[in-house]
Amino acid sequence: MPERAPLLTVEHLTTGFQVRDGFVPAVIDVSFHVSAGDTLCIVGESGSGKSVTALSIMRLVEPPGRIAEGRIIFNGHDLLTVSEREMQAIRGAQIALIFQEPMTALNPVFTIGNQIEETLRVHGRATRRTAPQQAIDLLAAVSIPEPQKRVRDYPHQLSGGMRQRALIAMSLACEPSLVIADEPTTALDVTIQAQILELLRDLQQRMGLALLLITHDLGVVAEMADRVAVMYAGRIVEEAPVRALFDDPKHPYTRGLMGSIPGGAPGTRLRAIQGTVPPLGALPPGCAFAPRCPERFDPCPKAPPGTTDFGGGRGVKCYLHGPAVEPQVAPPAPVERV
Repeated sequence: MPERAPLLTVEHLTTGFQVRDGFVPAVIDVSFHVSAGDTLCIVGESGSGKSVTALSIMRLVEPPGRIAEGRIIFNGHDLLTVSEREMQAIRGAQIALIFQEPMTALNPVFTIGNQIEETLRVHGRATRRTAPQQAIDLLAAVSIPEPQKRVRDYPHQLSGGMRQRALIAMSLACEPSLVIADEPTTALDVTIQAQILELLRDLQQRMGLALLLITHDLGVVAEMADRVAVMYAGRIVEEAPVRALFDDPKHPYTRGLMGSIPGGAPGTRLRAIQGTVPPLGALPPGCAFAPRCPERFDPCPKAPPGTTDFGGGRGVKCYLHGPAVEPQVAPPAPVERV
């Protein structure tokens, strides 16, 4: 089956923070794409740049953070060149963002129904008369029981799972074509996690959504992803179809993540990756994973490796698989965005 045209294409994105000593990148030369109906999972440890990537796509990076370089093409338009007014019309209506913790995303002083109705009215999807019933219908669509009653509840009156469902209902109110879900199940217990993932999968199939799912949980990746991008210290170090990644991980960091999954023989110790992710502004001059890598050799500490392309949507940044070296570029100058 031929691959569908990308709905979202991120090209050479670099985002970072302007500090006293200069520009500190948090996302470095990141490229990927997502097609309609597909799920791309971005996976990595905390601090690897996953959430900053999501905020960059939505153009919600706040000073001193800034997008320094790259292109974000959505539906044929570069989101980094459109006006803020145009971007406000895209957020929520065409691209929705589901946050990790719904209590920080939902307004505690308004009912769930009020917040969904406002979303519908702001984007011209309902009138003051029709919005209340649409809010009830949306809560029913995400399997919230007694939606006629729950629509009048405040966020604190709902359980964690119910709040996350309400946030998903709000995100889907305007029928976006792309949903970015940033760790949507982290704050939930295992049973509720499974229900939320099943809900996302069902809604994706019914609505034909493109889903960009950000997670550190490889179990979620195995269950949800079509393709996987493994992120470390601001860079995507490996990208592959999900089955290929689990069958044959190429990057030592990916293999380390796989090896740390619980499930070995009873009584055996969990295997962990030694060391920690390097802090922003203190990346080693070569491969950022080299200080922790059990397979490092001569070229690894000298310069970041380029991408070795295996075909079929597989690529890896590692000297074990190719001699390619990334060009060394000075930090980009400030760029004023409209």
